[in-house]
Amino acid sequence: MPTGSRRQLSLLDRAPAFRALFLATTVSGIGTWVAVIALTVDVYDRTHSAEWVSALLIADFLPAVVIGLAFGPVVDRFSRRRLMIGSDIVSVGVFAALIFAGTPGQIVALAAVAGYATGFFRPATYAVLPDLVEEADLPAANSLLRSTTHLTTVVGTLIGGAVVAAASPDFCYAVNAVSFAGSALLLATIPAGRMRAPEHRAEGGYLAEVRAGFSLVFRSRALLAVFISWNLVMLALAVVNVSEIFLAKVSFGSGSFGYGLLWAGTGLGQVCGALYASAWLERRNVSFVYGAGLALMAFGSLAAALSPTVWIGALALAVGGSGNGAAIVCNSLLVQRGAPDRLRGRAFTTIMSVNFALLGIGMGLAGPLTAAVGARWVFALAAAFAGAAAIVGRAMTRELGMLGESESRREPAASPTT
Repeated sequence: MPTGSRRQLSLLDRAPAFRALFLATTVSGIGTWVAVIALTVDVYDRTHSAEWVSALLIADFLPAVVIGLAFGPVVDRFSRRRLMIGSDIVSVGVFAALIFAGTPGQIVALAAVAGYATGFFRPATYAVLPDLVEEADLPAANSLLRSTTHLTTVVGTLIGGAVVAAASPDFCYAVNAVSFAGSALLLATIPAGRMRAPEHRAEGGYLAEVRAGFSLVFRSRALLAVFISWNLVMLALAVVNVSEIFLAKVSFGSGSFGYGLLWAGTGLGQVCGALYASAWLERRNVSFVYGAGLALMAFGSLAAALSPTVWIGALALAVGGSGNGAAIVCNSLLVQRGAPDRLRGRAFTTIMSVNFALLGIGMGLAGPLTAAVGARWVFALAAAFAGAAAIVGRAMTRELGMLGESESRREPAASPTT
């Protein structure tokens, strides 16, 4: 049996349904990050206003919070294949409309609609993954999907910057509309039976179904471990994202080049960590890999805070990024194996919604904190958050071992609504 990277590559040959999903997320992912750069440049050039840029960023992640709090059952009620294709079609319309948007308000409003489409697409992708591959291939499948997500971030932003400089934001919007159309066509090739709607059970009304997602997260040890650990990580990422430019320009004195170098180091580390996670999980149990990945994140932030130069700082963030990539693969596995199929979509949306809410709160607090104590101390604080996440994640998942028996195969004794 192939191991490590060979297992991952062979999976693309052995599982055509997964291959279609992988290609769809790769194509749309590159287009999305091209458009992210275009949107930011477009709004800034029209307004030269930090407030409008902030509104654009909020429009990107706020829909994920709303979906998790109010619309999680949608991911479990309907065919996830149709939901994902529908999300892509909505995105095609949004980015086609952005070409004709005349005001920054219209741009932000359309970006919010695209955020809702992505907010449904993302949890549906990981909720449906166990239906597309064999149980033994689930770590490799998650590793491939997460690594291509990180890779498209790096590639898409580089392409986006070059294309916006050479052409215009409108051209980037057109490119992204085409990428989402391609994604929808690829998803349509997956047999409907492979991405069917989960078995739906009436659970006392819609509000009760929303509560069922939260109840499951707090009753499942695997899901609760992800919920607590990744909320701590989100606080770490929030303060890092805000203070990173100050670390580059003020602490290291390396200017915009240094800022880009730090981002590149993190992105490269995330790709490598996600790719290697599958091979790591074949040798060590998920609890060890999860705790180690989170610990590497803490080490990377602390090492960056103590680094004398931007080059060493970028190397430190690459190490931290590798831990991030591996830990995110474990996140997906823990949720997929810890939630029954009929509640899996809600499990993902519930955790993601709180994650994004804390990300927004953390980013709001990080600005004044960075101004008060400096970027190095803020990075040290991020290391403390990630270190706490490592302790919690390792402790709460230790008894799960290799997760040989998926929690999702055991229905909880108590009703999710009680």
